[in-house]
This record gives sequence, C-alpha cells and structure tokens, in this order.
Amino acid sequence: MDSDKLRSVASAIVSNGKGVLAADESSPTIKKRFDSIQVESTEPARRRYRELLFTTDGIERYIGGVILFDETIRQSTPDGVPFARLLAERGIVPGIKVDRGAKALAQFPGEKVTEGLDGLRERLVEYRELGAGFAKWRAVIDIDGHDVPTPFGIRANAHALARYAALCQEEGLVPIVEPEVLMDGAHGIERCEEVTSRVLEAVFAELDLHCVLFEGMLLKPNMVIAGKKCARQNSPIEVAEATIRCLNRYVPAAVPGIVFLSGGQSAEEATANLNAMNLMGRHPWEVSFSYGRALQAPVLAAWKGLEDNVAAAQRALCKRSRLNGLAREGKYSREMEAGE
Repeated sequence: MDSDKLRSVASAIVSNGKGVLAADESSPTIKKRFDSIQVESTEPARRRYRELLFTTDGIERYIGGVILFDETIRQSTPDGVPFARLLAERGIVPGIKVDRGAKALAQFPGEKVTEGLDGLRERLVEYRELGAGFAKWRAVIDIDGHDVPTPFGIRANAHALARYAALCQEEGLVPIVEPEVLMDGAHGIERCEEVTSRVLEAVFAELDLHCVLFEGMLLKPNMVIAGKKCARQNSPIEVAEATIRCLNRYVPAAVPGIVFLSGGQSAEEATANLNAMNLMGRHPWEVSFSYGRALQAPVLAAWKGLEDNVAAAQRALCKRSRLNGLAREGKYSREMEAGE
C-alpha cells in the first residue's frame, strides 16, 4: 500500500474548495433520468451526455473528482480519448463505482446489504489500469419505525464497506466510503441523527479493524435531515448543526474530507445545507459535496437530448458547480440562484 499516494489523491479531490461530480448512475437509474426528459437510454445517448458533462469549460475549478460507471470508464470522445484520460488531463481525478447494488438482507425484513465483494480485487486492478484513482461503494440504511435498522443490519453493511475500503487501498485506489441513511420515511431529524450516529460509529470501528488508512479515504455520508414524509422540514441551520454534531462525535479528524451525498434533496436545498455547515467555521475535515442529481438535474432539464441545447446544459452544470464551490466557503446565498 502506497500511503503517500493515497493521502495525496484523497486530499487533491477535496482541495481548494473542490468537490465530486457523481456521474455513476447504473443503467436502470440513467434510464429513469432520461425518461424524465423523454430521451431513449441508448449507449450513444449516454456517451454523449457524459461527454457533455466532462467537457464543460471551467468545472475543474470546482470539481476535483468524477465518479464513473463501468460503461462510462470504457467510453471515449469521438476523437478516441478515453473519458478517464480526458478528466485526468483537466486535473480531475477519475473514479469508479464498484459495488453491485443493495439486495435484501436474508432473515432481516426491510433491510439491505450491498453486494460486489466477490472478484473485487481483480476488478480494482482493471479499473486502476483504465485510469481510476479512486472508487466508491454505497451502503443503504433505511429507517422504518423503531425496528429498522437493526444492529446486525448496520454491522453487515459496515463490514462490507470496510472490506471494500481495505481492498481499494491494497490496490492503490482511494476508497470513498458511502453509508447512506435514506431520507424516504416520515422520521424526524432526531431519529435520523440517532441512526446516522450508530452507522458512523459502526463503520469507523470496522474500518479500523480492517487497518484502513483514514488519511487515504473519503467519507460520503448523508446529511442529518428529516425524512421526506415528515411534516416538519428543518432549516439549513438546523440541518448543519445536527450533521456537524454527529460527524464530530464519530468521524476521526484524520479523514481528509467529507463529501456529502444529496440524497434526493433539490439542487438548491443541497447547496444551502452545505453552505450552512461551512458558515459554522473550520472543521477537522474538508466539508464538501459528491452530488449526482443535485448537480445534474438542471443539466438534464436544459439538455433534453438536443445538440442545440448542449451549451445551455453546460452552463447549467458550470453554474451549479460554481454555487457549490461557493457553499464550500460559506459564501452562497439563495439570491445567486437567479443569475447565470
């Protein structure tokens, strides 16, 4: 394990106010995205859309890494330049999603565990040769009343995340560790904080047992936020206070960066919540973003699958990247949404 390289890559992804663009949608997920704009999800259409994202002028000022899907890391521009090389030449670290999705956890109704450990070592070697500098694995933790998640459901996912992270570092790739507590339910912010605390405690205990180098990884957690069905939705300040309190208790200061997932929040909500956290002052880790939908939704709405709309779509991506870059410094305001 090259500890110095892992530290360097992890820090570079979140340096100078940068964050991560999550462009690793699986085939079923990208189909849903394309269905929303009435575009058929074909390989050429997906390749063109990803090319649109990766060639947007100026995003390297705000984006330090891009997570790719297996199909995408094998694709190239019309000139034959692999997407991973295109990004690297712009100073953006290419990454790769390596998990194979969350499946039902046997004997534990309502809970899931992420699969994909079998053969992972060999796949990581191939992805590194294709140009990846980091990887990502997502665990899914649902909240359902007081019974879900169970201690074992949390432990099973924490163990898988740690095994994945150890394999990544062994093969020279920075692991992004993503334990996502879903915001789909009717639970309040207090319940989310309770579950997120239990999850982070379990995850870092397992990472430590697996000898994962904290300085050579990034954490991609959920924000501590009320479920979408909860009658009371919290302000950005309340979300920020609960989230930072939780992270301070369970995330070691050695971790160089927290790159939040947006988890179904609107683009504006995700940016405002990130901004509120950075307004609180300096934290032990860089407090950044790893957004998929919260960066891409305005891009898809502008593009609509039409070549005439590519410039408008790229402006939308540049705008959202810039606004989240400002949120990294606590300098974002809602009034900025109206401008280009």
